[in-house]
Amino acid sequence: MDIREIIVVEGKDDTTAIKRAVGADTIETNGSAINDETLQRIEHAQTKRGVIVFTDPDYPGRRIRAIIEEHVPGVKHAFLAKAKTIAKNGKGLGIEHASDADIRKALENVYTPNEYVQVEEITLEDLMTAKLIGYPQSKNRRNRLGEILNIGMTNGKQLHKRLKMFQITVEQFAEAIAQLDQEENNV
Repeated sequence: MDIREIIVVEGKDDTTAIKRAVGADTIETNGSAINDETLQRIEHAQTKRGVIVFTDPDYPGRRIRAIIEEHVPGVKHAFLAKAKTIAKNGKGLGIEHASDADIRKALENVYTPNEYVQVEEITLEDLMTAKLIGYPQSKNRRNRLGEILNIGMTNGKQLHKRLKMFQITVEQFAEAIAQLDQEENNV
């Protein structure tokens, strides 16, 4: 797999996993305390080769992703489900624990935001109707929806923003909800 872009990860162990899986170049944020110098390096990388943000599916990873999105518009995003990033001993979570195959699959499904394309917006009412917000099982449904659509874990407010950012169409959303409902009915 040939990746032209520079992949932004959280730390050295993530870099090791990326190099093992795909041999790509990385920039490390050194955790959620991302500084201005690192943001400048990411911005420079975006202008030269493009950037793929590939952070852990936890709060610090989502925080880093949000900071980068705010400061470096147009970056691409790769996501892995939380279950694919848990350490074998169960005491750790992160890209560094994912299999090479899972890392490659996530990088094959990179999202590229396109601010010039207009899609019909999925409303907050749509999210409530789909039981993604305001219901006891909403968090579980959002997490599974994030896996199906390959957009990562979110809370309700983030979900609305991320669906818009990744230009998920009403049709894609409806198909994902149908799959989610079918999975729940088969349990």
